[in-house]
Amino acid sequence: MKKSILIAGTMLVFGASMASAQGGINLSWVDCGLAGTQNQTFACNTNTGLNTAIASFLPPASLPEFLGLSSQVDIRSQGPLPEWWKHGTGTCRGTTGLSVSFDFTAGPFTCVDFFGGQAAGGFVYEFPASPNPGERARVRVTCAVPFDNRGPIDAGTEYYAYKLNLLRAKTTGTGNCPGCNVPACLVLDSIQLFQPPEQANDPTITNPADRNFVTWQSADPTCPASTPANNKTWGQVKSLYR
Repeated sequence: MKKSILIAGTMLVFGASMASAQGGINLSWVDCGLAGTQNQTFACNTNTGLNTAIASFLPPASLPEFLGLSSQVDIRSQGPLPEWWKHGTGTCRGTTGLSVSFDFTAGPFTCVDFFGGQAAGGFVYEFPASPNPGERARVRVTCAVPFDNRGPIDAGTEYYAYKLNLLRAKTTGTGNCPGCNVPACLVLDSIQLFQPPEQANDPTITNPADRNFVTWQSADPTCPASTPANNKTWGQVKSLYR
């Protein structure tokens, strides 16, 4: 493994209050939630530039000492995962085709940026990933702010979590990795929010606020399906401070 007349209006209000009670997660291209787009198309004709998917979250309740998060994104195709989607040492795309950023100081600005450029973290890319290991990869993301930068976040407010940057290197020309044009989807399975251990409250959010997936090259929008969240512990996040 490498690493939604009166009745309708009442139902809408009820649905919104339920989502707020559970919190929610969003994944979109370019910006957070409905400010972004669901599908991204790319002509696969250049090795420069990037496509950015943005993960965001609404806490299920206000947290007084939020300091970091962990998250899981699955990358899926409707058949064998193409080489273009394989990242990491010894793969066609290598270690420079995928990156994660927690810096929103230069935008976009639609949602709230708690981190203010202070978060540090990283990601692990896994292929194969079960179930259907030949058709699925997984990205696990973790970040935290310095301990003294911990602070409150509010239920009902949407916050930026991270940018998942898909770089276009090795898309065309000599040494290219085939499969850029193959439809795929990225599914945000979960975001777990962390506080200091004395708070004893590190909620994991799996409920979509608006949508928890994006499509690539107009993939079949029925691709999302839940995958059990792989919750982390305080000890694993604490390692970011070393």
